[in-house]
Amino acid sequence: MRTGGAFATWTRRFEDERERRRAQGDPDWERGATLHPAVWASIQRFQVGEDGDGANLVGKADKAGDGDYARAVRLFVAEEQNHARLLARLLAAGGVPTLAGHWSDSAFVRLRRVLGLRTELLVLMIAEVVAVRYYRALYEGADDALTTDVAGRILADERRHIPFHCERLRASLTELPRALRRPVMALWRLPLYAAAVLVAMDHGPALRRLGVGRLRFVADVAATTGKVVTAVLAPAQNTAPPEN
Repeated sequence: MRTGGAFATWTRRFEDERERRRAQGDPDWERGATLHPAVWASIQRFQVGEDGDGANLVGKADKAGDGDYARAVRLFVAEEQNHARLLARLLAAGGVPTLAGHWSDSAFVRLRRVLGLRTELLVLMIAEVVAVRYYRALYEGADDALTTDVAGRILADERRHIPFHCERLRASLTELPRALRRPVMALWRLPLYAAAVLVAMDHGPALRRLGVGRLRFVADVAATTGKVVTAVLAPAQNTAPPEN
């Protein structure tokens, strides 16, 4: 599907953000980081989820027929790779190794690779929405300056990623009959809720250390889904970036 020049603006936003990061420079890794072991273990698992070359998504974006979108996707993938780098450096600052892999990330990757672009983006959006709430918890709850710095940078990026994916999904859903669009997004909520519960259970000890209980985490993610669905289904001029 070709979306005209709709994603040229997103390409410029990603490029502007890339230049801003270069000018800002890295966090001060020399200050080190001190966190509870449960939080370190949680960051290790999220670092695995951020790490990847994005080749499958880029390939599908190339086939979508919109050069601006394909360029924006490459810039998006580069930001995700930078998140993995930042988290790896944060772990190193605390003397904690990275993990070779984690079952939850492997499951998401396998599912996304066998799907078309629209469904892959729906699955990717599940991870993005959950990640926004997680990084917000890390940003607000970590009693460590370096961790707060890293989490704040990643959180700002993830909050931009959600409206980016919403815009592409909105364009993609127009290929479906109007009567199917809302049911598709209603069904999308179900695996998102399941993912939120799994993350809350898997990262529960860390979330408690960060001041967020399991139930609150799941409730906050669930509250965000309505904003995402509205952004995907509403006309472009009426949407606003959903935040968690």
